[in-house]
Amino acid sequence: MKNTYFSKALFAAALGMSASIALAQVPNNDGYLFDTRGLVAKSGFGLCWKTTRWTPAMAIAECDPELKKAEAPKPAAPAAPAKPKACNFTYSLQNDATFAFGKADLSAAGKDQLDKNVIAKLDSCASVKLMLITGHTDRIGSHGANQKLSEKRADAVKAYLAGKGAKADTVETMGAGKTQPVPGVKCDDKLPRKKLIECLAPNRRVVVEVQGPGK
Repeated sequence: MKNTYFSKALFAAALGMSASIALAQVPNNDGYLFDTRGLVAKSGFGLCWKTTRWTPAMAIAECDPELKKAEAPKPAAPAAPAKPKACNFTYSLQNDATFAFGKADLSAAGKDQLDKNVIAKLDSCASVKLMLITGHTDRIGSHGANQKLSEKRADAVKAYLAGKGAKADTVETMGAGKTQPVPGVKCDDKLPRKKLIECLAPNRRVVVEVQGPGK
């Protein structure tokens, strides 16, 4: 049976009392009838008496638990745990910091770039789990000669970083020879040799990759 709608006057008349004496109202809720004790008036079936002004917004848990349950805000989802900071970065020697043709000696510009772009960044790492140092060459010369030269360039950078106090759980060096030219560097083999060597300079580089948790 549905909750009963009733007017205050009719309910009072049914009790043989005046509306002003028989009924009491709960503040801010004019949707139900209340007795002189301030309790919700109910029918013989235990259903709450509602006034003609009742709306679902006036529902109370005692009389309309399902409506109140629907209104109850859903508990907020637990906040996702913050992702741990990472100290991962990659840096490649560029411009005038690349190696001279056929050489594996770091220039002053190369050392300066490593100081600013590798050593300085290591301060933000809680630890360094892996440091991978890869040497590269341009395409002039044989594969065998360039492979050895690229390995020497990687070793030169490793030695410099170690001398600066750079520490890692694992340090690996490798040479890529002339197999990984810088994308976008286009140099015509018909250029005079000196011009070709200058054009291919960006390929004579070392790339440092660092992985580890941040502070």
